[in-house]
Amino acid sequence: MYRIGLDVGGTFTDFVVSDPVSGTLEFFKTPSTPSDPSEAIVSGIQEVLRLFDIAPEEVEYIGHGTTVATNMIIERRGVRTGLLTTRGFRDVLAIGRQTRPGLFDYTVTKPDPLVRRAHRLEVDERLDATGEVLRELNIESVDAALEDLARAKVESVAISLLHSYRNPAHEQQVRDRVAEKLPGVYISVSSEVLPEFREFERTSTTVLNAYVGPKMKAYLDRLRTKVRESGIKVEPLTIHSNGGLLPISTVERLPVLTCLSGPAAGVVGAASIGRAAGILDLVTFDVGGTSTDVSLITNGRPKFTSERLVADYPVKLPMIDIHVIGAGGGSIGAVDDALAMKVGPRSAGAVPGPVAFGKGGAEPTLTDANIVLRRLNPISLLEGRLKVDREAAIAAIDERLAKPLNISVEAAAFGMLRIATANMSRAIRAVSSEHGYDLAKLTLFAFGGAGPLHASDVAVACGMRQVMIPQEPGTMCARGVLLSDISRDFVRTTLHQASATTWPRIAETIASLSQDGAEWLEEEHVPQSDRALITMLDARYLGQNHNIRVALPEQQGFEAFANAFHAAHSAEFGYDLPTHTIEVVNCRLQAVGRLPTLPTAVPANGSSLAEAVIDEREVYFGEEFGWLGTPVYRRGALPVSTPLPGPAIIEEMSSTIVVGPGQVGVVDEAGNFLVDLKVNGAA
Repeated sequence: MYRIGLDVGGTFTDFVVSDPVSGTLEFFKTPSTPSDPSEAIVSGIQEVLRLFDIAPEEVEYIGHGTTVATNMIIERRGVRTGLLTTRGFRDVLAIGRQTRPGLFDYTVTKPDPLVRRAHRLEVDERLDATGEVLRELNIESVDAALEDLARAKVESVAISLLHSYRNPAHEQQVRDRVAEKLPGVYISVSSEVLPEFREFERTSTTVLNAYVGPKMKAYLDRLRTKVRESGIKVEPLTIHSNGGLLPISTVERLPVLTCLSGPAAGVVGAASIGRAAGILDLVTFDVGGTSTDVSLITNGRPKFTSERLVADYPVKLPMIDIHVIGAGGGSIGAVDDALAMKVGPRSAGAVPGPVAFGKGGAEPTLTDANIVLRRLNPISLLEGRLKVDREAAIAAIDERLAKPLNISVEAAAFGMLRIATANMSRAIRAVSSEHGYDLAKLTLFAFGGAGPLHASDVAVACGMRQVMIPQEPGTMCARGVLLSDISRDFVRTTLHQASATTWPRIAETIASLSQDGAEWLEEEHVPQSDRALITMLDARYLGQNHNIRVALPEQQGFEAFANAFHAAHSAEFGYDLPTHTIEVVNCRLQAVGRLPTLPTAVPANGSSLAEAVIDEREVYFGEEFGWLGTPVYRRGALPVSTPLPGPAIIEEMSSTIVVGPGQVGVVDEAGNFLVDLKVNGAA
């Protein structure tokens, strides 16, 4: 039986196929179909079955990462949405937190709310902060609002009433009335999407869920139908932002959970591969065409957050903490009015793309710079399937950068690399050293199409000692889907001052969440032996505004929790207050259904380095080294455990690795490529 993991990107849809019996992995890429991503998924699956001689009934699992919901939010392509809220709170989306995106830049503005003010309507009801009813729900006010929304022809309705996280009864009554009066309209209820306090974030998350819900449901329906028609018996699972998998039925109700679907899969995969190799502390470095995504992994586990912005809209849900900057292979280099060179965040994207690709691009990109410097193959990429025009890239860099700055083409191209390296290094420090982690003790885990190309330079700039690059790093997110478990997060706001006296009430909330998690796992038919319930508490010192998430120790008593909280606060902020009162804000539970472990892939084992050489070319390594004759190796032909001295270029289908002068690379027994940077001056 075979397992298929796939990730839908803007340019390509990537596939990784696992054969649990032999332990082998197969990799495949096909062009994405943005108008309907399910088309590329199904056509790609059919091609995978044909290429690797797999019968449809032999497929036991399909998991996929998707950016459908994210792209709808970014491109404002959701449906016309209405909002029902408590009287007096109609404008909470517009008011927000009254913070400016750029304090001193008046050209930067907040995005318009996704629900027009005319479609944000109030109903008569009121609860207090404990969930007690101050004013009963007036059904007539609900009906009047629904008449207005019906005339506006909304396709989706978000319901977010004051303090419903404490008592969802009024929201449930409104939900039932909407279903009765507006049949066929998608309904998103805040007490089901996010039962937490903070009105703005809760309402924003609920609205985002409603905004993308109908189109996401239609996409998933098409995907489910097409997969079934292809002869595959299993229903696809979808990875969500916390790195776990969800069934389609859950994603249809809570599509907002998938806002970081693809990038989260890459981080999960990196953590799993790192653990298998005995490397537990990593910074993931995922460089694609338009962005660089970085995340921290400590002790084999990714770092999580409960709040971030998606296209400048707050989403308050448990998710892997991923820092994103506008630096990728398509990032455009330009000279500003002060004659300073800049790279990104503007990107040429897939179309028109880099100048060297010949698709109409006229502005030099980071990919063009790497082709000019011959770090990338100056003739073709993707194992010969993508021809490149180095002379066109040289001309663009000369005209747009070198001549205005009165420098050579090589200096301009290498200057683009140095600027990109600086930007990427800042992103890495933002998730590591700025939080007290020593980069010299972390390994840079590089993937994505351009991650291995820049990894060594970035690691040296950060003072890191080692780079780790998995097999076919350009398909890492699809591979990460195969390494994920089924999971779902449950949360409930408590706002209790923690003490031995109040701990039983906190324990009661935890027990209730555990029951919810167990029921969900039962609904998903997860065997008892494969279930896990992980409890965490969001807590803070009384009077603070920020929370720290603390895993609840197995010894679930107040003293054990307090000790764990003080230690976590000290690790995060450098101090603790042992005598200060602790406030528990939210109780969280992650219900996990363990999937079969993915067998370790057996890499191709070449006979010698000499046999793996496929070319030799002059490559530019900066002013210190200049142009150096550099051997080019085929990664799949490299022998295991044989040191490979730099300078060297290693090519494979989905990416290119650069090993600098004085650095040493080696393939480990699992097929990962490790670059030792210590001899090149890393701290």
